[in-house]
This record gives sequence, C-alpha cells and structure tokens, in this order.
Amino acid sequence: MTLSYDLYWSFRSPYSYLVTPRLVALERDHDVVCNVRPVYPLAVRTPEFFEQQDPLWVRYFMVDIFREAAFRELPFRWPRPDPVQQSPEEGYRMKQPYIQRLTHLGVAAVERGRGLPFLREVSHTIWSGETEGWHEGDHLARAAERAGLDLAELDAAVAADPDRYVAVVEKNQVDQRAAGHWGVPMMVFNGEPFFGQDRVDQLVWRMRQQGLIRR
Repeated sequence: MTLSYDLYWSFRSPYSYLVTPRLVALERDHDVVCNVRPVYPLAVRTPEFFEQQDPLWVRYFMVDIFREAAFRELPFRWPRPDPVQQSPEEGYRMKQPYIQRLTHLGVAAVERGRGLPFLREVSHTIWSGETEGWHEGDHLARAAERAGLDLAELDAAVAADPDRYVAVVEKNQVDQRAAGHWGVPMMVFNGEPFFGQDRVDQLVWRMRQQGLIRR
C-alpha cells in the first residue's frame, strides 16, 4: 500500500529549502507520496511573531541555518531579494508580491502533480546563492521547466482566478494548525505532526512501522 503524508512548506523558510532534497529522495526511493500544502510564511501571517522575539533568537537562527546547510552540504545564501519584503515604517505589514506569487505558483504546481519537484527547483534557485536576481529574467521559468512545468501557464492560471489560490493557501494554514503546529517545514503522517527539518528520520521511522517499503 502506498503511504502518503502532508507537507506544509514555505518559500521563505530556509529550513523548508534544506529539508526538500531529503523528501525528494524519500519519495524517489520509497513507495510514498508527498501531498504538498504551500502556506504563507509567519512574517506574512503573524508579523508580530518576529517583533516579539528575544534578540538571541535571531542570532542563533542565523548561526543554525548556515551550519545546517554546511552539514547537509547544500549551497546557501540568504535570498537577494528576500521573498518577504519589509520596511522601517511598516515592518512586514506591507504588500508582498514576491511571496504571494511564489506560494500561489506552488499551489498551481501541486494541482499539476509536480508540487515537490517545483519546490525543489525553485527553492534551490532562491536559496542556493547560485542565482543572482532569482526574481528576474528567466530564472523561475527555467526552474519550473526543470520541474516539468511551464511558468507562463502557471502564472496565467493564477491570474485567471487569484481568489481561489488565496483560499487554497488559507485552508492549508487552517489545516496545518488543526494538525498540531504552525511552523514549517511540517510533515503530517496519519494525523501525527513532525515539525522541523530535523524530524525526517522520525517521520521515516513511523512510516516503516506502517509498512513503508523501498521502490
């Protein structure tokens, strides 16, 4: 029996980027399907979360993400530009065209059966530091093509019914909290949440208890 799990994931989360290659490998090597559920990042959903953090939180976060990338042997640089914009006057409480487009494109990719490959290729383009100006030129188009998709077709689908894509993301966020957490990446298998890129081994362990087999 093919197993499946839900993946709550954000294009602004470095940990989402760092976990994705392992989830791609999991699906490649085992009889399991990942149901991708794109969500908006906390900076958009609850900007006050970051405004209330102890300064040590940010310091440790920055140390940890670079260390984790090095440990995983993945290229890493904070995106330029950041997918979530902020200003001294408004903080994160401003229009967010980059992250909205990315998240809605992710939904469109899921609906075409290419959700996980799209996350892999686009997140690598944004976070690896190998691409200057990820939002410009044909960088996203080439990433979509590597994932087996046509970026122009995805953009057109979103533009034709933007409210529907917003509604899908908002439902994902409601379902995410109902499953037991609000953060990303978060995997949910048989109703059990596994929050964080450091919980993949436990996710696989639980799946093996339920009959996970290699392809």
